[in-house]
Amino acid sequence: MFTPSRDQARQFFFETWRKYRAGETLSGLESVALQIILLHPEYQALFDDPERNLDRDFIPEHGEINPFLHLSLHLAIEEQLAIDQPPGIRAQFERIAAATGSEHGAKHALLECLAETIWQAQRANAAPDQALYLECLEQKLRT
Repeated sequence: MFTPSRDQARQFFFETWRKYRAGETLSGLESVALQIILLHPEYQALFDDPERNLDRDFIPEHGEINPFLHLSLHLAIEEQLAIDQPPGIRAQFERIAAATGSEHGAKHALLECLAETIWQAQRANAAPDQALYLECLEQKLRT
């Protein structure tokens, strides 16, 4: 399994945006990443200045959202939906999308639950708990 460094992950988004702006051919994963970037116009200017933003820190305590983390989680969600892993994630997504009327909003619900599941796993020094992840999604449907 490929586990990119922080800089490699950021470079991937910078290069995807650069290739898009230059009209160059994108790889399959770059095409998926581009669709996610296009859904987030608030981040696009950041990709125009890699020199300034490659090493930039985003401080949650200051109300900042890390756009690289956000987009990376979106990529993970796209992969999960494509292969229905964990099993049932696609059905949960479809229920949330139907309930909210927004596929992008439903993906953000998945993203929030995925981030929470990863955070819990890191705190417990354990693998992510699929049951916890799916339960979080159930709670999204009830609220």
